Amino acid sequence: MKGTLKIFSLIALSLISFGVAAQNKLISLDKLINKTDPAWPLVQKWIDSAKNKVEVLPVDSVKAKEVLYNAQMTTYATLGSVIYNTGGIMVDNGWIRILGSGSERMTRNIADWNKGKTIKEFGDNVPYLLIADDAIGGFFAINYGGLGPDVKNVYYLEPNTLTWQPLGAGYGEFLVFCFDSDLSKFYKGLRWSSWDQFIANLDGTKSYSFRPYLWEKDTDIEKCSRKLVGIEEMYNFNIMKSKELNADKGIKKDDAKQ
Repeated sequence: MKGTLKIFSLIALSLISFGVAAQNKLISLDKLINKTDPAWPLVQKWIDSAKNKVEVLPVDSVKAKEVLYNAQMTTYATLGSVIYNTGGIMVDNGWIRILGSGSERMTRNIADWNKGKTIKEFGDNVPYLLIADDAIGGFFAINYGGLGPDVKNVYYLEPNTLTWQPLGAGYGEFLVFCFDSDLSKFYKGLRWSSWDQFIANLDGTKSYSFRPYLWEKDTDIEKCSRKLVGIEEMYNFNIMKSKELNADKGIKKDDAKQ
């Protein structure tokens, strides 16, 4: 029961952190580093008992502090603990890339990755926060009001529909989902038969692009050609195409760049 309560309190604190940041009054690093009850031991337990292959990327302590400050996350919260203690997390040999403070294999960090996409400057009010992505151009984000009414829940930008789908889970639950769930079911129809031969050495800054596009009608991924593209190029294209395809469905637009 205590463990459950802590998970919910960690999720709530993630929201509080960004609520404060929205006022453009950045909290000092000393106040963000929780030395008495950080979330990392709990996350470490999840990792140690994970059913899927989980690789924690090395962390640079100096960079981690910088990213934690820019992201305005406390290490009492699950997300802050991942930023402060990892350079990122690779799941299923790197099929899913969970953002942290950056490393050699995945040079992106969560603060810089969101800047110019969901925010203009650190401390801005964020409509949603990009937290992870995968090898086929799908993106995971925490909703802060820009994706739907269920603030704090994680959404997935599906590469086969280019719509943001709610997962009905907060960040902590999202981590557990990545670590323990049957990902082959979640990605049914989105993994080609030999996918595992290509993923292990995949650069965390790249993703596979397919032709025909996965969102085109009757696309069979087994018959698609594929090539590696930069993850930023993939995100920008998918967001642009998502707005175009869903313009008549009332999908909220990302106004960060406007």
